[in-house]
Amino acid sequence: MKQKILNQVGVLLISSILVTFLVVSLSMYEQFAGYMKESVREEAGYICMAIEQSEGSYLNDELKSIATASRITLLDSDGAVLYDSEEDENTMENHSNRPEFQQAVKNGNSEMIRYSETLSKQTYYYAVRLANGKVLRMARTMDTVLSFLQSSITLMGILVFVIVIIAFFVVQRQTSSLIEPINKLDLEHPLRHVEYEELRPLLMRVHEQNKQIAAQLQEQRERHEEYLAITENMKDGLVVASQTEVLSINKTAQKLFRVKAEECVGKPISRVSRDSAFRDAAEHALAGEYNEIVWNIHDRSYQILANPVNVSGKPYGVVILIWDITEQKEAEQMRREFSANVSHELKTPLMSISGYAELIENEMVQPQDIPEFAARIHQEANRLTALVQDIIQLSRLEEGDCGEPEECVNLTEMTGEIISSLEHTACQKNIQMSITGETVEIQGVRHILFEMLYNLLDNGIKYNVENGWVKVSTWKTLDKVYWQVTDSGIGIAPEHLDRIYERFYRVDKSHSRQTGGTGLGLSIVKHGALMHHAEIRTESLPGKGTTITLIFPGEEA
Repeated sequence: MKQKILNQVGVLLISSILVTFLVVSLSMYEQFAGYMKESVREEAGYICMAIEQSEGSYLNDELKSIATASRITLLDSDGAVLYDSEEDENTMENHSNRPEFQQAVKNGNSEMIRYSETLSKQTYYYAVRLANGKVLRMARTMDTVLSFLQSSITLMGILVFVIVIIAFFVVQRQTSSLIEPINKLDLEHPLRHVEYEELRPLLMRVHEQNKQIAAQLQEQRERHEEYLAITENMKDGLVVASQTEVLSINKTAQKLFRVKAEECVGKPISRVSRDSAFRDAAEHALAGEYNEIVWNIHDRSYQILANPVNVSGKPYGVVILIWDITEQKEAEQMRREFSANVSHELKTPLMSISGYAELIENEMVQPQDIPEFAARIHQEANRLTALVQDIIQLSRLEEGDCGEPEECVNLTEMTGEIISSLEHTACQKNIQMSITGETVEIQGVRHILFEMLYNLLDNGIKYNVENGWVKVSTWKTLDKVYWQVTDSGIGIAPEHLDRIYERFYRVDKSHSRQTGGTGLGLSIVKHGALMHHAEIRTESLPGKGTTITLIFPGEEA
């Protein structure tokens, strides 16, 4: 701050000196120029009187030897040089084109200043017309403003240097005396001694800031207490230990390790658990190494993160966080299986299409067989399209993005529409389809419900026997709406019943591919039921057919 004040004062001082110097110099220059012009005019008046009284004999060679500050030139009325005090008039050119001569002939007198770039000087000319018509011209050379200033620059520099040195010591002493009370301020109690009233607003602000900081510290203490309360009741396990003893263990960790806080706190970390994996993770963290392991216990999987706490570069303790990742691992396993199944299911029709197309391209197919190969390509393309559509539909259901609002849907009427659309497929196997029961309605998304019922009825046809049947029954109670489909098909073994709603799961893979199934139909039914808060019941025996019942919440529910 002190240096900043000195710099500002120095700049202001130098600027003031420079401005003062320029103003004074310009004023002196103008005054000097005025005196010089007046002197030339007076001198011209004296010479004019002398010439007229001596009838021209005053101007002679003796006058040239007399020291004079002005140059005297006598011109004839036509501009010829009759006399010049510095040059030989016989060798000088005619001056009729000189502006001072022309104005003097015209107006009786004239004055003019011309600048010489060669000499970096300017010349003042004063011309007066005599009674006999001749013109007397007086000339005197003087410095320009810039030359005048340059001649004084050295003196100004010395003056500035001296003044700046004096000012530096004076200002330094003054600023030291001004800043000393500020440096001695008690910032903890800024209003006790106020040396300068000008600083009172600033000190008031500091006082307010101190109060705010104290309030923030209190708030931090309260938050710390809240943090302790939260960690004590958090879902994940938390263990904090130093190199020698356990500092804290929350309730979740106590429950997980089946210990009590009083059995662990203040004792070695080995008292928390004697499991070798946990003990190794804790020991490595206490040695300063970050450790992360998966721990399987009580039929569940846990992620253990042992993070060392370093103070001044040395391990001081460890913070161990344990959280349940069982569902996460199951979800990852499902995603891996889904990705593998999707890749496999998409690869099969694509390879078939590619193979048939390659045979046709290489002319390895008889012309009469081309329609058959084209039909196979078309069949596989339709299968691929259906598979992609089912994957998209399933993804939307999993994300909860149905794309349409809920509305009142008549399940009985929708079932009749689906039976009509599947009539051609059923006739190919001579399967009889029927619907019985009362008219039932629910609130739901129409196109999702259509997909669910369509997949169930389509499966009833695909996995049925020749000359079989498919029956749909509907009824309702006070709080439930039932939709049931029963077929006379091949049935499902009991060990497969729990898995038929998984994506791409097939009981008989060869038969499923022959029927053109994608393996996603029942998975769509399952997610559609979850979306509508419905329950699915499945009953089946091999060779005895299958019964699937959808139970929707009714109006009362």
